[in-house]
Parts: sequence; structure tokens; C-alpha cells
Amino acid sequence: MQRRSRRHGTVIIGIAGAGCLFWLAGLFAFLQSIPKQIENPATVTDTIVVLTGGSLRLQTGLELLQQGKASKLFVSGVHRGVDVEQLLRLARQLPTESDCCISLGHEADDTTGNAAETAIWMGKHGYRSMRLVTAAYHMPRSVIEFRHAMPNTTILLHPVFPEQVKLDKWWMWPGTAGLILGEYSKYLIARTRHILTRLTG
Repeated sequence: MQRRSRRHGTVIIGIAGAGCLFWLAGLFAFLQSIPKQIENPATVTDTIVVLTGGSLRLQTGLELLQQGKASKLFVSGVHRGVDVEQLLRLARQLPTESDCCISLGHEADDTTGNAAETAIWMGKHGYRSMRLVTAAYHMPRSVIEFRHAMPNTTILLHPVFPEQVKLDKWWMWPGTAGLILGEYSKYLIARTRHILTRLTG
């Protein structure tokens, strides 16, 4: 009886150890997938897509629009009731002739919703390429969701790097560590969901 209990205990420890190794390997792969630089910065796309929820994102999208990197800017996940002029004020930009080139999406509540909302908007306009603007740590999960929602769309990655997120030696900064580990958990959920969808679909 004791021998059987010890054997079961060894099996459980082995499974737990394998699970930890798998989790750590996944974390390493996730960290490697966080972009360190902007992809094809000179390339012009049909549109620029900004995901709300963090600093520098909207400001960067507006700058890209003004630089002629696309003819349209789509901001996904905007609170209902916020219009373009309010958004420009929030971004500390004066309203300009660019107002007519900015569209807002009010339906998305999360990254999956951002991808679905953007796919519908781009489909209506016939756009086939986009520059995706979001925080670097958020980009791996965003890429999963957007490429699933728009498999035939060219997506260029334009990460922003908020000063308060310390990606170098992130484990030494409690705030960044919590952010990275939380984002990694969401990344695993998104990846698992899409794998299961492919297997069962």
C-alpha cells in the first residue's frame, strides 16, 4: 500500500515537474516573440490600426497618419460616446485636416474584439494591409488574434515601448513582471483556444 502511494506520489511530482518545464519553455518563447523593433518602418499600408488601452499608442498612430504611412487610421476599442475631436484632445493633438481620415470602433472590449471589429471595418472598405500599433508586450497576443480574424491581410507590426514597462530584466521590476506574466497567461489562453478551434472545426 505504501509502495503504491509512493509510486503515485512520484508520478504526480513528475507530471507537475513536466508541467512547470512546459510553462517555462512557453514563457521563454513568449518573451522571444515580443518585438524589439518596428517592422518595415518605411512601408505604406492601406490603414493604421491602433488598439486603445495604453500610453503612446494613439500618439504613435496619429504621427504615422501625418507621416503618410497610410491614408486611414482606425482606433479600435474606444469608449462609447468618445468622438474624434475628443480623442485628439486626449492625445494632446490639435484637430487638423486628418480628422476626416480617422475612424473609431466602439464595440471591442478586449483583444479578440479588437481583431473582429477591425476585420469588419477593413472588409467594408476593401483594405488588404495594415500597420498594427500596440504595446510591444501586447503584440504577440494581438498577432494571434488578428491573423486568425484576417488570415489574408498583410499585417505589419508597429510596437510602442512605454517607459514604465521595463522589458530589459523585467523580472527585477514587480510592476513589469506582473504585467508580463499576466499577458503570458492571456497569450496561452488565446493560443490554446485557436488550436482547439482548428482541431474541432
